[in-house]
Amino acid sequence: MVKKLVPPQATIRRLSIYLRYLNGLDVDGVKVISSHDLARRLALNPAQVRKDLAYFGEFGKRGVGYSVKKLRDHIVKILGLQKMRKIAIIGAGGRLGTALALYTGFERRNFKVCALFDKDPAIVGNEVEGIGNILSIGDLSKVVKEKGIEILILTIPAAAIKEIYDPVMLSGVKAVLNFAPFKMLSTEEVDVHNVDLTTELESLSYRLSLNESGISPLDKAPATEED
Repeated sequence: MVKKLVPPQATIRRLSIYLRYLNGLDVDGVKVISSHDLARRLALNPAQVRKDLAYFGEFGKRGVGYSVKKLRDHIVKILGLQKMRKIAIIGAGGRLGTALALYTGFERRNFKVCALFDKDPAIVGNEVEGIGNILSIGDLSKVVKEKGIEILILTIPAAAIKEIYDPVMLSGVKAVLNFAPFKMLSTEEVDVHNVDLTTELESLSYRLSLNESGISPLDKAPATEED
């Protein structure tokens, strides 16, 4: 039996980019797109696009391209977006937490914010329209179980991670999206994804430097599995 290759995380991130673009093409009435055109419009290498998709099967026809609707539906299934994923936010009283709580785009991607938490007594009890009252961290485990929450988003200072780590990892959630500038590690029970905004800005700064030097990002070396 041939062992199925596990795609690198960079491939999964690109699938999300493909999905957004395919959604736009579908709205515009585009029926078919080639790997070359998809890559060109997303500043990628056509071989990388084909390799990314090949981890999950054969979706296109040689010389014809990919059906926009079928490829979009395949990626939705690959990413597990055919079911609603319930989310809670810790640090809901902060600016980022508040912005995420009020963001209406989550539900269009099948993510629903079901609960908000904070440790500040001045914040706990405040109502957020469409979600409910901000709850105390002490209620985390109970609410996760009652509402079937799978993902926690952390929008707290790095100094607060130590205090919140055990309650978060033992709450029963399956995944954590961490915006705090402190790297958390995954466990067998909880998958952690750390979002370092400084690193993302530095990456953008690099691309701006390329443009300022007269080098287009399209001319950079092809993406690889480690990118």
